[in-house]
Amino acid sequence: MKIVVLDGYAANPGDLCWDELKALGECTVYDRTAPAEVLERSAGAEILLTNKTVITAEHIAALPELKYIGVLATGYNIVDVTAAKEHGVIVTNIPAYSTDSVAQMVFAHILNIALQVQHHSEEVHKGRWTDSKDFCFWDTPLIELHGKKIGIVGLGHTGYATARIAIGFGMQVYAYTSKTHFQLPPEIHKMELDELFRECDIISLHCPLTDSTREMVNAERLRLMKSTAILINTGRGPLINEQDLADALNNGTIYAAGVDVLSQEPPRADNPLLTAKNCYITPHIAWASTAARERLMQIMLENIRAYREGKPVNVVNK
Repeated sequence: MKIVVLDGYAANPGDLCWDELKALGECTVYDRTAPAEVLERSAGAEILLTNKTVITAEHIAALPELKYIGVLATGYNIVDVTAAKEHGVIVTNIPAYSTDSVAQMVFAHILNIALQVQHHSEEVHKGRWTDSKDFCFWDTPLIELHGKKIGIVGLGHTGYATARIAIGFGMQVYAYTSKTHFQLPPEIHKMELDELFRECDIISLHCPLTDSTREMVNAERLRLMKSTAILINTGRGPLINEQDLADALNNGTIYAAGVDVLSQEPPRADNPLLTAKNCYITPHIAWASTAARERLMQIMLENIRAYREGKPVNVVNK
């Protein structure tokens, strides 16, 4: 069985091990694969593993030995799953491996914005505390989370994990979700989307990217928010119209934003959020803790073993 990993570097830049995968068959691991290299590198493979390298209908049609595509992530829009199904190719993903890490990043952004941890640390290292006439200093609002309203858009695994942390901080938790009131714990209150944006102090996006959610955060919805509000996005970059968000930050429509994802990654140098006021950006690393990547690797192996046994799991193109 020939296995090809098209872009293994992101999941395993060298601190983890491919040996268990290599024990399953003839295995070649590439750090990265350009679009023009996909067919050549995939030739003869029964199993293709990809994180962000796109697998098109044309690729699938040109690879008669291909039987299985494993996406090394939860989102699988990089694979033409319809074409794969037509050619009898199984496509699997890796769900819920980074739930706790992503929820942790949500609050890393919230806490950094609320207390300006990075800013004040930088000021101390510049000597400002050493030169201070007082025993302390701060020059931004310091926000206590207890009692604040957080609105969670999408209450899947990560939304729930985020809600649990928020409850621990003593926050009031509201959610825009398809779940009914009866399916929610008493600490989480259901709310319609526009009301969520209007009423909550912090909005955190956890919904999938679909035609109906693309640019759901736009100028109109941003105008609903409080001028003191904070927007967090660890979901998908295109959920936000980035120019509209940059304008809202620059003109004070909302207070701040923390994002781990952008509409194009890596971003173009002219992305308006790179220079927007009070916009804190991390380079799509919420998923990438060592623990989360170790889980990803183990689920990848479990997926392949289940496929070999004729009982595939986590199939996304049934």
